[in-house]
Amino acid sequence: MASESVKRDWSIKDFEVGRPLGKGKFGRVYVARETKTKYIVALKVIFKEQIEKYKLQHQLKREMAIQTSLLHPHVLRLYGWFHDAERIFLILEYAHGGELYGELQRSGHFSEQKAATYIASLTHALAYCHEKNVIHRDIKPENLLLDHEGRLKIADFGWSVESANKRRTMCGMLDYLAPEMVENRPHDYAVDNWTLGVLCYEFLYGSPPLRSRRQADTFRRIMKVDLAFPSTPHVSSEAKDLVTLLLVEGTLQKGLSCEDLGGILIV
Repeated sequence: MASESVKRDWSIKDFEVGRPLGKGKFGRVYVARETKTKYIVALKVIFKEQIEKYKLQHQLKREMAIQTSLLHPHVLRLYGWFHDAERIFLILEYAHGGELYGELQRSGHFSEQKAATYIASLTHALAYCHEKNVIHRDIKPENLLLDHEGRLKIADFGWSVESANKRRTMCGMLDYLAPEMVENRPHDYAVDNWTLGVLCYEFLYGSPPLRSRRQADTFRRIMKVDLAFPSTPHVSSEAKDLVTLLLVEGTLQKGLSCEDLGGILIV
């Protein structure tokens, strides 16, 4: 499938389109089967009118170029794309398990072993991206998918950028924004590393660590890194220490990379 997508031009006639998998602001995602190979993919359908209306042509091209270039077991593949008069179609790896967000909602929270497994996978994927100077900038449970064997896959590179320099654009969901983004300071790959701490906490407790009822309070808590650990569910002191290492002490921002963190996590 991957090699064919480079060698030929695709069209909608090459696919049997099945049930919808999700709906976004600019289009929808469907499960689909390539008619010749019977290979199952996810087909993301984006409406050109919406892309032009919000002037996102450059951002979409950047997303497509970055995701196509990434070949890692924990990064969702983008096999290729095609378009017609009204739509752009992205041919994506099909993640049978859906969003990690759904599993977290159903479970309430994860065991420490499961949380460690997901964080380790995410850590290795981000280390790979950062080696290629790619910053994702929108890591959250909704953008983490699971394949048929339950393996984590980073998806949705809409806010990603390929740069070795500092950036200034604020992007992503508030609960997962690093302090430098909230304070509108230049940022780099460390904003992805920050989300590791946020997600580690969320996987263990069921909600992001700095969320408040009012947006202004969430901003304040992020800037102060106002971290507190509830008494329930029970979480080991070692797991709490890891979250503190990632968020309060800001170790990743001070030199510990995602690759280093991969050696700390023991599943």
